[in-house]
Amino acid sequence: MEILNYAFMQRALIAALIVGVTAPAIGIYLVQRRQALMGDGIGHVALTGVGLGFLLNTSPIWMATAVAIAGSVVMELIRWYGKTRGDLALAMLFYGGMAGGVMLMNLSDAGSNANLGTYLFGSITTVSPQDMTTIYVLAALVLAITIGLRRQLFAVCQDEEFARVTGLPVRLLNLLVAVTAAVTVTVAMRVVGLLLVSALMVIPVAAAQQISRSFAVTFSVAVAIGVAVTLTGTTTSYYVDVPSGATIVLFAIGLFVIFTGLAAPLAKKRARAAAEASKGCTLEVPGDRSATDDVSVAG
Repeated sequence: MEILNYAFMQRALIAALIVGVTAPAIGIYLVQRRQALMGDGIGHVALTGVGLGFLLNTSPIWMATAVAIAGSVVMELIRWYGKTRGDLALAMLFYGGMAGGVMLMNLSDAGSNANLGTYLFGSITTVSPQDMTTIYVLAALVLAITIGLRRQLFAVCQDEEFARVTGLPVRLLNLLVAVTAAVTVTVAMRVVGLLLVSALMVIPVAAAQQISRSFAVTFSVAVAIGVAVTLTGTTTSYYVDVPSGATIVLFAIGLFVIFTGLAAPLAKKRARAAAEASKGCTLEVPGDRSATDDVSVAG
C-alpha cells in the first residue's frame, strides 16, 4: 500500500492504533461513573501544559501530562468536597485551563496559532519519533491500569458503597481513574486533538453498550470500534485530505448510529430466547397424583 511507504504515515497509523485501544479502555470506566465529559474538561486543562511546554522550550506532551494529572487530582478533590459549588469550581478550572493555554502559547517564541490548532484538533501526520516514544510509555501505563485493575475499577465505578464495604480503597481507585484519564488525553491529543479526545473515550463505549450487557464484551467491542475508527479515519484523512481528528470522530458517530439501529432487533431476539428458556423450566403437576401426596398443616 502506498500509505505505508512514508515514515510519517507509519507513525500516524501506529499512534492511531494505540489511541484506538487506550481511549475506550479508560472511557468505559468514565461512562460507568457518569463522567462522560471528564475527558473534555481534562483536555481544557492540558492545553495550559502545552502552552507552558512551548514557553519553557520543553516537551509539550510531557508538560501537558503533568498539568493534566494535576488538574484531574483537583477535579477529584472538588468532586469529594465541593458539594454546593462544585460545578462552578469545575467550570472555572476548565475555562481557566483553556485561556491559560492560549495565553502561554502566544507569549512563547515558538508558539503560534498553527501550533495551537494541531493540539486542539489533532494533526496525526506531524507525530515525531520523539512523540512516539512518549506515546508508547504513556499508553503502556494506561493499559496496565485499565486491564490489570479492571475488577477493582469496575467495582468502584459500579457501586462505590459496595466497593467500600468489601474493603477496596475507593478514593485511591477513583483518583487512579482520573489520573489515567488525564494520561490518556495527552496520549490522544496529537491524534484527535484536545477538543475531540473525549468523544473517542465515550462514543465507542456508548456504541458497544447498544449491543452488549456484559462488561467484558462491552470492553472488547468498544476497543475494537476505537481501533476501527482511528485507523479508518487516519487512512481517509490521507487520501481525501481532510482533518484526521474530525474524520475519526464522525466515523465513531456513524458506527454509534448503526449499532443503535441494531439494538432493537437484538433486544427482541434476547426476549424471545428468554421466553423460550422459561417455557422449558415450567413445572407441571402430574394429573394422576393421589390425595395422600398433599401436605397438610395441623392447627
